[in-house]
Order: sequence, then structure tokens, then C-alpha cells
Amino acid sequence: MKYFLSLFALLILPAMGPWKAACEGATACELGDRSYHVRAPDEWDEATPMPVMLHFHGWGRQGNLIVNHGRIAGHTRRRGVLLLAPNGNGRTWDFWQAGSQDVDFAAAVIEDAAKRYPIDRSRIYISGYSYGAAMAWRYACDNGDEVAALLAISGTLQQSEECAEGPRTIRHVHGLDDTVMGFPMGPGGDTTNPVALWRRQFDCGTGAKLPDWNAREFLTFQRTQWDNCADGHSVTLDIHSGGHFIPHGWIGWQLDQLMGRAPQYP
Repeated sequence: MKYFLSLFALLILPAMGPWKAACEGATACELGDRSYHVRAPDEWDEATPMPVMLHFHGWGRQGNLIVNHGRIAGHTRRRGVLLLAPNGNGRTWDFWQAGSQDVDFAAAVIEDAAKRYPIDRSRIYISGYSYGAAMAWRYACDNGDEVAALLAISGTLQQSEECAEGPRTIRHVHGLDDTVMGFPMGPGGDTTNPVALWRRQFDCGTGAKLPDWNAREFLTFQRTQWDNCADGHSVTLDIHSGGHFIPHGWIGWQLDQLMGRAPQYP
């Protein structure tokens, strides 16, 4: 009987894959003296390479919140996207200038996750909220050539910065009434200023006003898109009348559109 049990274990363990024993959810993955959290999608077949969304938490938070957050993990897990949520030192991020060690750490998180799960490197999305959004901008600015899209919520870098790299696609959302990381209004009330850095870097032309949209009836987004940028880059800005929060459905809609699906909620 012991022989048959041992043989059974040998047969099933390769099929189960290393991720079955890996850290996930509330259990952090250790990476040197740092750590991160993971949430795999609900209906993953445990074989197909997954798109990845790495999300930087807001100030004072940690990744365990992100992997259980309805407006973040609630969307990735339904769309076959592997969610990575790194933990910031002191519950914050160093995004203030180029050369941040947090960029190197986040890149190492992706590489470590790739040892645990099969990932689709052509679909790596970098996201963040508040201070985490500014950190996502920093990552995209310093290490963006390997990033398919930046999905940033209510946080930016100074629009005067010069970036060494940049993702193929930029998507940013910001509330006009944000009193925490205030809406970066441009000269003369220019509401397209939150993405001026990327429009300049990608040599974009005039933006097109697209129809207003919403994932939930109580919050409407005004969208401007620049799909005329150099080398196939594109920039999209959504603005709303609210304040400093993660909008219901925003991440899910962006992921759907980036993956060529009809946007839906949740």
C-alpha cells in the first residue's frame, strides 16, 4: 500500500505544479528582505500563461489588502490575470526621483513570480493607487519598455520629468475634486495636463474626446485619447468629478479593453 501511495504522489505532484505549495493570498512571498502578495485568477487551468498586473498599494497599506480588494482583485481574478501586490518599505514607496530601489524590487517581484507561475510577458500591466500610482509612474518611467500598459489611479509624477523608458499604453484616471493628490491642472485650466509627460515623450498629436462612459451609473468618466503617438504608443485619460478613490469598475474596464474584450462590470 505504501508503494502505491508513493507512486500516486509522484504521478499527481507534477500535474499540480509548484504553485500549489507557493505563497498566495494573505501569506506573503518572501523575496530577500522584502515580500509581496499574489492572487491567482478564479478559473485558471494551472497551465496557461497568465497576464500579470502588478499593483502598488497606497500610503500606509500593504499588499494583503490589495489581493482582497474588490475594486482591484475583484477584477483581475475574473479576467484570468495574475495579481502581484508588493509590500512597500514603511508602508510607502520611494518614487521621488529616478533610480529608486523600489523599481528594482518590483522588477524582481515579477521575476520571482515567473518562477512560481507561468506568465505572459507580452501582457505585463503596472498599476497603482495614490502614492502607489506615483510609484507605478516611476516604474513605467524607469523600466517601462517591458510593460504593456500603465494603469494609474489618482497619482502622478511631476509632468516636467523626463523618462528613460515608457510602456506601449498609458491609462490614467483622476478626480477633479481630489484633495489628497490634487488634480494636476494645466495652464488655463487644461484638464489634459495629468498625462502631459507621456504625450510629450511619445510625440502625440491632438487628443480626441471620446463619448462619456461609466461602469456604474453614479460615476461618469470623460475620456480623452491620443492614439496618434509615435511608434504605436497610445495615451488615455479619464477624469471624473469625484475625489481620491479607486473608481468602481475602472480597472476591470481597462483590462477588458487591453485584452480585446467587451468591457463589463464587475
